[in-house]
Amino acid sequence: MGNHILAIDTATTACSVALFSDGEAIASAYEEIGRGHAEKLVPMIAQLPDKGRADQIMVNCGPGSFTGVRIGLSAAKALAMAWHAEISGYQCLHLVAAQALAEMKHPAPVFVVMIGGHGEYFVQNFSADGSAVDDLLSLSPEVALRHAKADHFAGSAAQSLASLTSDITYSTILPDASKSIQLTDSYEYLDAAPVYGRAPDAQPAHQV
Repeated sequence: MGNHILAIDTATTACSVALFSDGEAIASAYEEIGRGHAEKLVPMIAQLPDKGRADQIMVNCGPGSFTGVRIGLSAAKALAMAWHAEISGYQCLHLVAAQALAEMKHPAPVFVVMIGGHGEYFVQNFSADGSAVDDLLSLSPEVALRHAKADHFAGSAAQSLASLTSDITYSTILPDASKSIQLTDSYEYLDAAPVYGRAPDAQPAHQV
């Protein structure tokens, strides 16, 4: 069968899958669906060649939708067990940065801004080579704007944040599994575990 990689991305309002063979995408599917990833994902995979069977599975671990992240990870782990495949993860903002840089004629630093929870944005700065220059944070729009170190914003909240200032270009981007091959090695092979990007809303009760 050769070296086949299945990529799964359900962390945002987009749902996408892609099958790669020796570094080339041979089939993919992408839909912006908002909700319903659990119902959409398995049929998407089943429509890929050989029903998506692969030697390795890559999955978007977040941050993003709590439910979406869990759906993608659960599917990836189940398939990895069934196929005896390796499994690894990547972070959502890293892929968005890679997609934004691939669209540029001349790569430049990019500030990734994704819709988070409670009115906050998930943000992170990336250099022109796609490497992260600071940590992932969840910030209010006003604080996020001050945190930006680039003149180009990318992500699901890029337009909203860019509208608060001037002299900023932006690209509205959602992660796409077919673009995951653009990630550098250091971001491809992370543990397949959820990345939430912020502390949980509910805290366990303290024992008295």
